[in-house]
Amino acid sequence: MSKQATIPYDEAVDDAQTGDVWLFRGHSAADKAIRTFTNSPVNHVGMVVAIDDLPPLMWHTEMGQSNEDVWTASHHRGAQLNRLGDVYRAWTGPKYRQQAFVRQLRGEISKEMEDELLRVIEMYNGRPFPKVARLARWWVKGRFRKEATGEGVYCAQLLAITFRRMGLLDPKKPANWYDPGKFWSGDHLELEGGATLGGELHVIDD
Repeated sequence: MSKQATIPYDEAVDDAQTGDVWLFRGHSAADKAIRTFTNSPVNHVGMVVAIDDLPPLMWHTEMGQSNEDVWTASHHRGAQLNRLGDVYRAWTGPKYRQQAFVRQLRGEISKEMEDELLRVIEMYNGRPFPKVARLARWWVKGRFRKEATGEGVYCAQLLAITFRRMGLLDPKKPANWYDPGKFWSGDHLELEGGATLGGELHVIDD
């Protein structure tokens, strides 16, 4: 990848707003396998939830359970709502050693959109991360515009579902059509309602 513009972590958190997209790029065998299979420059994606005076949160799904899910006040795998700072430290720290990037949302998030976001979180929180073989089948089905069925949900699929329900994403494509790279600027993702995502900013420690 070409050299990225940067943003200090504290600034990224202070400026965080609902709909910002955070992307992660790691170097483990699993991370590289995901990127190779999907032809993507990143292997994980989530979105910011910043409502009222709450600290910024990250809505995503993963196989780990190291961070507290603030929706249930518990630790569990799968779809979870974590503190953004916890996710950043976990994913860029010694355990995962990933690079973090943020694409800031430009557009209005209405009260109705926030309400729909909370309904999605209530519905999907705790859904398991699919097993690798099933994940691959779902993604291939998505290439043929077939909606995946099942209890599990992977990171880009969860983000697509959430954006669709909020009215930010065209509902014509199935949620499993998306992979993390679809939310990278090189794929020219078009949002609805006049909203756009800024270019990637590499999040760095101060």
